[in-house]
Amino acid sequence: MSARLRLTASYVGLVLAASLLMLAVVWVFLLRYVPARAMLHGDEFFPGQRDLLRAFVPPAMWALAVMLLIGSVGGWILAGKMLAPLARVTAVTRRVADGELTARIALEDGAEEFRELAAAFDAMLDELEQHVASQERFAANASHELRTPLAITQAMLDVARREPPEDASELVERLWGVNVRAIELIESLLLLSRSEHRLFEREGVDLSLLVEEAIETHLPRAESRGIAIETELDAAVVEGSETLLLQLVSNLVLNAIVHNAAEGGWISIALASVGDRVRLSVENTGSTVPAELIPTLTEPFQRGAQRARGDDSGAGLGLAIVSSVTRAHGGELTLDARPSGGLRVRVELPLFRGHHDTDDAPASRWASPPSA
Repeated sequence: MSARLRLTASYVGLVLAASLLMLAVVWVFLLRYVPARAMLHGDEFFPGQRDLLRAFVPPAMWALAVMLLIGSVGGWILAGKMLAPLARVTAVTRRVADGELTARIALEDGAEEFRELAAAFDAMLDELEQHVASQERFAANASHELRTPLAITQAMLDVARREPPEDASELVERLWGVNVRAIELIESLLLLSRSEHRLFEREGVDLSLLVEEAIETHLPRAESRGIAIETELDAAVVEGSETLLLQLVSNLVLNAIVHNAAEGGWISIALASVGDRVRLSVENTGSTVPAELIPTLTEPFQRGAQRARGDDSGAGLGLAIVSSVTRAHGGELTLDARPSGGLRVRVELPLFRGHHDTDDAPASRWASPPSA
């Protein structure tokens, strides 16, 4: 049975139940007190139950039949009007299933519940359309990025086949560098996919230890460029994947180094618990970042101010991975351009529920930045 037919049957059932209840009330509170036989008292005639039943039952049955007919027709019409928004939802759903992601319900009339359902469905379609557009851009960019090292390798090998080099060590070294870049790109894509699909186990992770590890890993590069690093870290435990969170922190530190000033720049890293959240802030000097560029920095294959590919430009997946890992851990990522140049990145993650704050926070042990 369709929903409309079920609603109509419900209306008819309610009408029938109400009519039978009225007849029962008439019998219980009226006819049962009337004598079974008619009585003659002087010149007055008092009908009995049989006389009243013969006079009352036929019209009551006709009235009941008319009420059931009205209930059926009226219930069918009312059910149709009530379910009309569902037909619109179904039509839009079929259009979306056929690939028309721009279709929207945009329901302005009807019951409040249906308007809320339509609004929620339209909001879901907005997110779906944005997600599909982002995935299409990602697939196109990934194909281009993966094709580049393969094309370079192919060109080197073609040249080597036509003119075999006397010393192949240089060719091997160049091919090794191209291959390393391709492997790093593929690993970054796999990491991004893993975080997007939440394919990881959750555990308590002390974020301050990961920050220390990331700084130790990238400190030689910072020192080679004359970049000072200052830290202010409190012990802060979050719930998530240690591998993904380490990649998040490492990407933030590396991004701050790569996009810093050439000489004499600095990086400031702070970690603290704020209420039920853990806040990680990474701030660095560098070139001025246009405000209109900020929203695009978390898109895959965006390289900020360094558009040209170089040794330090990377694949443009650093902040995209940071954004994906942050979302996968129920956090929030905020990027702001510093007026004097550089970037300020803030990551807020939920505090691990089983964690209790302690006073043994790690001390800052990195060089202080020069005064700005």
